[in-house]
Amino acid sequence: MRQIVLDTETTGLSIGHGHRIIEIGCIELVNRRLTGREFHRFLNPERDIDQGAEAVHGISREDLETAPRFSDIADELLEFLKDAELVIHNAEFDVGFIEHELKLMKHAKPKIKQHADVLDTLKLARDKHPGQRNSLDALCKRYEVDASKRDVHGALIDAELLARVYLAMTGGQSTLSLDEDAARPARSAGASVGAPHGRDLNLVVMRATDEEAAAHETLLEKMRELRTLPR
Repeated sequence: MRQIVLDTETTGLSIGHGHRIIEIGCIELVNRRLTGREFHRFLNPERDIDQGAEAVHGISREDLETAPRFSDIADELLEFLKDAELVIHNAEFDVGFIEHELKLMKHAKPKIKQHADVLDTLKLARDKHPGQRNSLDALCKRYEVDASKRDVHGALIDAELLARVYLAMTGGQSTLSLDEDAARPARSAGASVGAPHGRDLNLVVMRATDEEAAAHETLLEKMRELRTLPR
């Protein structure tokens, strides 16, 4: 079974206010195993980024001036997603933005379900943990997925965390830090679709100190205040 764990970052929270996608990150799972293949793009939204959104993901409009537009990468993205099951946290948000971009470019098949199935891990988490917080941050803590290396939201980072949360939540392995055997290149307007990186899936998890954990939680609380939509 082929699954694609997907996340986006945007200029703001509302399509109705003309907000656009600025980053999309996808991680491939085959038979519940990370393959190392990924699709990652930063995108020029051709509009300003809300101050609150920029505080969450740390991406400015200036960072995206030379990035491609969504229409430039749409066919490549849809080919990567083709016939897979998309694993998305709060799928309505991300799918809504992708479909909005496809409609803006007048794509012949603007609905995601014309290309792939969708599994919403937020709905799955609410079924498993009713009455509890089920944000990605809360689920990382609940399933002991190490997110200590993430200081801001990012589509590829969050997709990787979600992959581990999903595997844990549905009975598979989960614990893996965001350290990589080989560091990814610095953030740029380009991106990658590619072959396996040869990641070691048996990495040792380094626990944060109490002081580091407290500082991390303080930062996350500030970001939650800025981003009211559950992720």
